[in-house]
This record gives sequence, structure tokens and C-alpha cells, in this order.
Amino acid sequence: MSDGIVTQPRRDLTKYLMLLAISLFWGLNWPAVKTILSQVPPLTLRAVGFTLGAVIILTLTRLSGRSLAIPRRDWPSLVAAGVCNVLVFNLCTAFAQLGMATSRAAVIAFTMPVWATLLAIPVLKEWPRRQQIAGLVCGMAGLAVLLGPNGLQQGFGPGLMLIAAVSWAIGTIVMKRHVWGGAVMAVTGWQYVISAIPMVILASLLETPPDPATFPLPVWVAISWHLLLSLCAAQVLWFVVVSRVSVGQAAVSTLLIPVVGVSGSVLLLGDTLTPTLVIALALILTGVACVLLPARKR
Repeated sequence: MSDGIVTQPRRDLTKYLMLLAISLFWGLNWPAVKTILSQVPPLTLRAVGFTLGAVIILTLTRLSGRSLAIPRRDWPSLVAAGVCNVLVFNLCTAFAQLGMATSRAAVIAFTMPVWATLLAIPVLKEWPRRQQIAGLVCGMAGLAVLLGPNGLQQGFGPGLMLIAAVSWAIGTIVMKRHVWGGAVMAVTGWQYVISAIPMVILASLLETPPDPATFPLPVWVAISWHLLLSLCAAQVLWFVVVSRVSVGQAAVSTLLIPVVGVSGSVLLLGDTLTPTLVIALALILTGVACVLLPARKR
């Protein structure tokens, strides 16, 4: 009995520490990518990141004893999910940060659950509850506050971030709709492979490789954070967490990510924490919480 009492709090503490690590790794990845882009072209950054992610995740999958094979029926959905979740999302977020503040980009990206809820109506026939409808209203209100009266006339950044958020939502719907026969880590690794191939080709044709010898120390720190902690460690930790907690708990835990992203952008990049940004972030977080949190049982 005493062993069980001691073990359970330790398990809970480990779970919460992993969730905190994921939020820090993915949240601070926003200012890290912005820092890297000051020295590394966006196509080259994504080509290197996708390639490294594919190698590490597939290697870990193999070392864990899982098969790398993907059933033939899974490939159409795998390609669609990879293009939406990895290729389009990461490509749009990289180019968007060249044209807008990172803090604003992180907030727009996190409207994804709102778009996913809307897309689930025609695709999955999942009609939102009153709580989710309230969340959709809050999310759209936050987006309207952030964009302001000029909307998408603020350059290419906000438009690309909206495309990224919607693409992420579509990829999420694809992942949820399909019944996968292959291992989840293998599916994720092959999505990186699919995304890496066009990025490597485009980067070699359109961009000049930067000289790493000229990189200042902050850029090297950002590269290490992006490639090792965000792209690899956080992804593996996410698989572990999802296997230990409910989907609802895992989803709600992601609410910390945009808060960390905005805070990191303000502290590390000097982004201005305006009242508009704070109000928009609060509205969108409220909307996402309404969408993700389960309804109260009567």
C-alpha cells in the first residue's frame, strides 16, 4: 500500500514535468526559429530540420522494436497528413516570421483547434456543443482583435500564419479520420521524410548555403534548441505523455505553448507586449480551452 502511495505522486510529478518540458521546448521554439532565420534561409532551415527529424524519429522507432513498415492503405492519408502537418505548416511559419512579429505569429498559429472544430462539422460530422460554439466565438474574436480593421492587409505574414493554422487543422482531421495500421512514431517519421524531399531539392536550387563559421553564439544556441529539443526531444516526450494521459489532458496542456512563445518573444526578441496582443491571446486561449475541455456532466 505504501509503495503504491509513494509511486503514484512520483508518476504524476513525472507526467507534469514532461508536459512542462514540452511547453518550454515548443514555446521557446518560436523565438529560436526567428533567431535562426537571421542567418539561415527558410528553405535550408526546413530541409535540415525535416531531414534530421526523419533520421532521429525513425531510428528511435526501430530501436524501440517497432516496425518502420507502413501498410499500403495508409500511404494516401500519410502523405496528406505529412503535407499539412509538417510541410505546409512549417514552411508557412518560417516565411511568416520574416514579415511579422514572432509573438503575433504564435498567437495566430494557436487558432488551430478552432479551425479543426469547424472542419470537423462537414468532414467528421461532429457538431459542436454550446461550450464549443462559445469557444469558436472567442477564438474568432481574438483573431479579429489581433488582425485589427486592416485584416490581412498587414503584409504577407498574417495570411501565411492563417494558412499554417488551417493546414495544421486539416492534418489533424486527416490523422483522426484514418485508422492507422502502422506505428504512430513510424507514421510521424515518414511524414518528415515526405516533407524533407521537396525541401532539400528546393533549398539546393533556390538558396545559397550559409557559412556556419559566421554564426554568432545566439544562433548556435537557437539551432541546438530547434533541432534537438523542439524537433526531436519534444516530439518523443509528446508520444510518451499521450500514452500516459487522456487525450483531453494532453490537449489542454498545449495551452501553455503560446503563452511561453509570446513571453519568450517579448523577453528574447524584444517584441512589444501591446494591450491588443494580450487581449487577443486571452480570447484565443479562452476559445481553445472551451473547444478542448470536456463538457461538465450533469
